[in-house]
Amino acid sequence: MPDADLLFISATKAAALIRAKKLSPVEYTKVVLAAIEREQPRLNCFVTVMADQALADAKRAEEAVMAGGQLGPLHGVPVHIKDLVDVAGVKTKHGTAIFADNVASGDDVLVTRLREAGAIIVGKTTTPEFGNKGLTDGPSFGVTRNPWNLDRTPGGSSGGAAAAVAAGVAPLGLGTDGAGSVRGPAACCGLVGLKPTLGAVPYDTTRDAFGNNIYAGPLARTVTDAAVMHAVLTGATAKDPWTQGNEDRRRLSPTLIGQDLSGIRIGYIERCANPRVAADVLANTRASLDAWAGLGADVEDVTETIDWIELEGRILYQSNFAVFCAPFLPKWQNQMDPVTLAFMQRGAMFSLADFRNAQFARTKLFRQIQGLFDRYDMLVMPTHSRTALPVGFDAANDEVEVDGVKCGITRQGWTSYQYPFNLTGHPAVSIPSGFGADGLPTGIQIVGRWGHDTDVLRFASLLELTRPWAQHRPKAA
Repeated sequence: MPDADLLFISATKAAALIRAKKLSPVEYTKVVLAAIEREQPRLNCFVTVMADQALADAKRAEEAVMAGGQLGPLHGVPVHIKDLVDVAGVKTKHGTAIFADNVASGDDVLVTRLREAGAIIVGKTTTPEFGNKGLTDGPSFGVTRNPWNLDRTPGGSSGGAAAAVAAGVAPLGLGTDGAGSVRGPAACCGLVGLKPTLGAVPYDTTRDAFGNNIYAGPLARTVTDAAVMHAVLTGATAKDPWTQGNEDRRRLSPTLIGQDLSGIRIGYIERCANPRVAADVLANTRASLDAWAGLGADVEDVTETIDWIELEGRILYQSNFAVFCAPFLPKWQNQMDPVTLAFMQRGAMFSLADFRNAQFARTKLFRQIQGLFDRYDMLVMPTHSRTALPVGFDAANDEVEVDGVKCGITRQGWTSYQYPFNLTGHPAVSIPSGFGADGLPTGIQIVGRWGHDTDVLRFASLLELTRPWAQHRPKAA
């Protein structure tokens, strides 16, 4: 198989070829490492490349294949890890100069689970400072670019992982999602990105375990690959209270087993807090809805008035930065991202009453979304209001333009479909819906009932079946 084709096969196919002794984990890893070396100068999507360790792990994986041992679902498959997640012996820089020399003493539980599934860790991917925004750039590492158009962002904050997977640099990337940071990059780069149900995948490193709104999830080129990686990551840990005693998030509802969606009810939400949606995004979203309807699903516009708590969500988000970054200011202020500093300044202006009322609003939003699921099986909406923003966009101050009209900062005008479901905890996946007028990918978001992660993935796979996408590739270096 030519290297160019090998880079774009699915993780599940690669694992099958490895099990059948038709693909060498060592040779596969070498091809991926060569792609990193080739793509890194133009995309800047890695902060650390683990070439020696990856090749040593690939050699052990190959020996296990030849010995006929039991192999995991990702055996010999290269995977990269966002630079907010610890890999033993490797620096976790958190996208900031503050942690430039922070070497992890051990693997995060999610990295442990990936290794146990046989994955080969090839490197750490870029993230803006502390995952602070929907673009991936920062003073400590520069600008990460979208492989579909180098003048555009791959999204954020899992932009490095998304750019790499979209460019064929490993079939899977582990991202994190605090306000859309997996789903947004997936939409920008033409990928599948899953934010699981709160508690399905542990997030052991969060500072606020009980009020958590941060999730870890896969970035992949196919729904099946995302589902396999999600299954590997799920399960309880002692450090995450939301994972305690929960049910298996991998079950599938019987009504979604086949391709007949008769009786499945879709609630379509055209806008959340955003005032506009681009015409090309709307057209691709409608085409996707028509595809599901063609399989028998009923599509209905959601007419309820929902308070999407954009201000309250911002209070929770920016207050968090104001508090946890405050100790860094005396020494590091001049080396921090101006966006982080702006968020801190704004967050410090909110009162305790503002913060508590925002928490109350989060509960109200959860109950509103729960109410919609009394009538609908899935909620569907665009992932973004438009295609990827230009690199260099100021996420703290610039207004997003949608079809030439200014629509507010990113949370108001671009990513407003994403952050609400970090707050409510419902599973949400972004999958490609087509191309925009500018030639960049567009995405559609599916939101499901709490705990029904596999249903959301299965529903996404039926769109993938009727409107296939993975055959598209950005121009190589």
